[in-house]
Amino acid sequence: MEKTTLGLEENIEALLAYAVFFISGITLLVLEKENKFVHFHALQSTLAFLILFSIHIVLFPLLYVPFLNILVYIVYYVLDVVSIVVWIVCMFQAYKGERYKLPIIGNIIERTL
Repeated sequence: MEKTTLGLEENIEALLAYAVFFISGITLLVLEKENKFVHFHALQSTLAFLILFSIHIVLFPLLYVPFLNILVYIVYYVLDVVSIVVWIVCMFQAYKGERYKLPIIGNIIERTL
C-alpha cells in the first residue's frame, strides 16, 4: 500500500472518500494531490452520490402532487436502499484496496483519469 498526501494508507483514504457521501469525496479530491487510487474513489463517490442526491431534489416537488406522491415515496425508498448498498459495497471494496467500478460511472471516471 502506498502512502498518500495526507499520510494515510491509500485504502484508508479511499474508504474515507465514501464516509460522508459526496462531501468527503469532494474534500479528498481537493486535498489528495498524487494518489490515483484515492482520486478514483473520491471522484466515484462524488459523482455517484451527487447523482442520487440530485434525483431526490428533482423529485421533491412531486411529493405535493396527489396520487404521484405515493410513487415518489416508493422511488425515495428504493433510492435510499440503493444508496446504502452502494455506500457499503464501495467502502468495503476501497478498504480491500480494489478499484471497484460502479456501472457506467466507474467506466467514465476510469477514462478521465
